[in-house]
Amino acid sequence: MRGNIRIAKVVMAVGLLTGLFIASTMPVLAGTKNETIEATAMGTGTQLGQNIGVTLDIYQFSTPADKQILVEAYQKAQGQGLSNALQRMKAVGHVSVTGTLGYDCSYIRMFPTPTGRKIVFVTNRQIRFGEAFFDTQSQSFNLTAGVIEINDQDKSKSTGKLYPAAQLVLDSQGQLQWDLTQNPWNLIDVLDWAGTAGVN
Repeated sequence: MRGNIRIAKVVMAVGLLTGLFIASTMPVLAGTKNETIEATAMGTGTQLGQNIGVTLDIYQFSTPADKQILVEAYQKAQGQGLSNALQRMKAVGHVSVTGTLGYDCSYIRMFPTPTGRKIVFVTNRQIRFGEAFFDTQSQSFNLTAGVIEINDQDKSKSTGKLYPAAQLVLDSQGQLQWDLTQNPWNLIDVLDWAGTAGVN
């Protein structure tokens, strides 16, 4: 009987401590908010007339060290090395388009501009079944990337580009450039929902 009372007291004490710990961490968790950028992607060229909704959730921004990892990976094994490095990185955001669940984003950088900010994101593209089955050349364009220009002075002038299927190549000057299988999509109607200052 006494043994049961002791066990009950221990269980209650553990439960109380657990509750206090959760309560103490709740303000921290509740106080962190992701930045969310929504936009409409308008097709160009062969995709002219098409449009899709795009949402980028930013948990945190990548660091210069993250960029160096990607540069070194590309130098060692080019596109495949870059893809492998992105897979090993933790997710710093999430990209989704209308009608899909989307996928984790491995690299997001922010750069100040005279009118606001430029946000660059890169992640691995999901290879479609038909591409893999028929071993198409498009598989080498295994990245999805985008550039978003946030204009803090005039929100209506915020814009950007979406590269649904891309790969990185070195140009004649040794600089990394995008190589695309299709024209980039223009981002319009950009809405920026601010996150936690200093985090995202």
